[in-house]
Amino acid sequence: MRVVIKNDYEELSRWAADYVVYRINKHKPSPKHLFVLGLPSGSTPLGMFKYLAQYYKEGKVSFANVVFFGMGEYVGIGAGDERGFQYFLWDKFLKYVNIKKEHVYFLNGLTTDFAKECANYEATIQKYGGVDLFIGGIGEDGHIAFNEPYSSLCSRTRVKTLAPSTLKANSRFFDNDISKVPPLVLTIGIATMMDAQEVMIMATGAAKAEAVKHAIEDNITHVWPVSILQQHPHGIIACDKDATSKLSDKTIEYFREIDKNKF
Repeated sequence: MRVVIKNDYEELSRWAADYVVYRINKHKPSPKHLFVLGLPSGSTPLGMFKYLAQYYKEGKVSFANVVFFGMGEYVGIGAGDERGFQYFLWDKFLKYVNIKKEHVYFLNGLTTDFAKECANYEATIQKYGGVDLFIGGIGEDGHIAFNEPYSSLCSRTRVKTLAPSTLKANSRFFDNDISKVPPLVLTIGIATMMDAQEVMIMATGAAKAEAVKHAIEDNITHVWPVSILQQHPHGIIACDKDATSKLSDKTIEYFREIDKNKF
């Protein structure tokens, strides 16, 4: 596992965007050699999105041959609903860059056949040869995508019930009314994420420190789903200083010492 520690949110956001640009450009995407990117929603990636849009405008990167997969969607919420993750990603990032709409995929929260929708999503990912880089956030309880604590570490895209802590955290998008937050989501599974060539989890703020500690220093367990990243051959946890506040000084020193290269 690689751990990247930056001083604050802004520095972390810039590094994450720089890394995405580096990976895309290194891949040299073309119509026959697409780069496949998994994207998170939520507040953590907003700074990264800002820099990616800026880099596109500056001509440093093109998204014309990049395929995007969203990580999940609320059951009962459709593409045009501003509370949904699909709307969020279009509004905060995708509309600012040169994507092709046929290269953007989201789970359909309005489906009436959950099993078919989830199976088709997995099949579509495989149609493109898998994901090159999955980017995710992390919940205070260690959930990744919407794989809450006690999720199977072998799980695939499926319906999931949200934990009370996640409902509370996401109520900020629903007028701070937890009763308005849909209790069910469609989400990629942990094994789906782990199949990616590379996974980068972003963590910011002291509230994520406990989850970061379990991800890096403690044993792999379904109680803290993010801990599975220890088994990925190319896993990155990119975090700001506040998110490392519960790591030991030895751990922090070790990762700061070895992470001398920009990428």
